[in-house]
Amino acid sequence: MPLIETSNLSVAYGTPARPVLTNIDLNIEEGEFVCLLGQTGCGKSTLLKLILGAEMPSSGRIRIDGVERKQPDRTRGYVPQKYSLFPDKTVLGNITFGPEVSEFNLFTRLTPRYFRRRRQFREDALGYIRRIGLHERDAHKYPHQLSGGMQQRVAIAQALATKPRILLMDEAFSALDPGTRKDMQRLIRQLWRDTGITLLFVTHNTQEALSLGSRVIVLAKETPDSGAHIAMDIPVPEPCHEHQIPTLVHHLEHASGSARAPEVAVLATA
Repeated sequence: MPLIETSNLSVAYGTPARPVLTNIDLNIEEGEFVCLLGQTGCGKSTLLKLILGAEMPSSGRIRIDGVERKQPDRTRGYVPQKYSLFPDKTVLGNITFGPEVSEFNLFTRLTPRYFRRRRQFREDALGYIRRIGLHERDAHKYPHQLSGGMQQRVAIAQALATKPRILLMDEAFSALDPGTRKDMQRLIRQLWRDTGITLLFVTHNTQEALSLGSRVIVLAKETPDSGAHIAMDIPVPEPCHEHQIPTLVHHLEHASGSARAPEVAVLATA
């Protein structure tokens, strides 16, 4: 059984209904790193939010490990494009917030077990801080004291802290400068290898999709008024050699209907 399964999934918004996604049939196995690629407005983020449970389809089904889940839960972590940190909490507080809220409410926080677990949450958070390449001294800083790259590292640790089986990332590196973006690509690729988490990563950058994913899925529209469908679904060779890149780029961008941009000519090092 696939970890993520969508069956005849369609979404339309507005009155009259405007189709966004049409008949998406998709199986994703546990441990895959899937990049969702396509032009702006083709429904990549919508598909991610459907899998998260933050939105409901107009028709069709989504199953996570064989079960329909109609709201977000601890099985799925989410990292948006814009940093999702609480400005009034420290790095440590941001990372421990999710586990504390999911395990304890206002009343159970008065129990001895809460204080024991809170110590464990803090120890786990410090481990994530080290894993994402920050120092323990950063634990007590606030988001405004961090660079954009550091904030996004904390957002990844925040999503991982609840120990999800699936991590969903929505163009999470698009606002970063090129150098920081490559560093973050290396980080998330290494985290995926170390943890074995199932990862879905939305991007419109062909180079990024090829350098990160073990599989690339292209969403595209046949006409501007039609819903997007899966135009291509290919595995990425491991390792992906430089001589293979031009052919892969050509096929992916032809499927998405985009013109080849200079930025996709050379594969970033993962």
